[in-house]
Amino acid sequence: MPLLAAMPARAAESRLLMLGDSITAAYGLARGQGLPAQLEAALRAKGHTVRVIDAGVSGDTTAGGRARLDWALAEAPQAVIVALGGNDGLRGIEPRATEANLAAILDALAARGLPVMLAGMLAPPNLGADYGREFAGTFTRLSEARPDVVFYPFLLEGVAGNPALNQPDRIHPNEAGVAELVRRMLPSVESLLGRVPAG
Repeated sequence: MPLLAAMPARAAESRLLMLGDSITAAYGLARGQGLPAQLEAALRAKGHTVRVIDAGVSGDTTAGGRARLDWALAEAPQAVIVALGGNDGLRGIEPRATEANLAAILDALAARGLPVMLAGMLAPPNLGADYGREFAGTFTRLSEARPDVVFYPFLLEGVAGNPALNQPDRIHPNEAGVAELVRRMLPSVESLLGRVPAG
């Protein structure tokens, strides 16, 4: 017993849920090359004892994410990254519907006392400037109305539109693109983890 008492206590592992679509689900990549896996590795390299739970479903919209939220939360996460909206933009879904779905997700997570990071998205330019402004504005409005939410304005920042960092479809990041996403978003994710209650 004295020997056991002298051993340092291991830090409890935090569980970080990433609720997303194909970007989260590692579309076109090996599982270990995807965003949750690379993000977990980067966080652990910085000393965080954390497991990133992949709750990504390829093709999912904000409506789909809203419908499966309770199922995803069965993993009992202590913090959540909401990374949905890309497929809403690709399908030209009315931004007000996207905003309502995301608001419902954020409010449900707040009701559970879970720290949240909202990752924003931009609409493809072929849908027009008016749609693009309204779509981007949904994420800004949601974050402004919820100051406790960590807001990362554009999930694909630094990667979108760069052929070297994307798969041939020019939509999904390749392994190097995912690494760049992780590098850019890491400070925001660390801020999120800092809001997880100790113990």
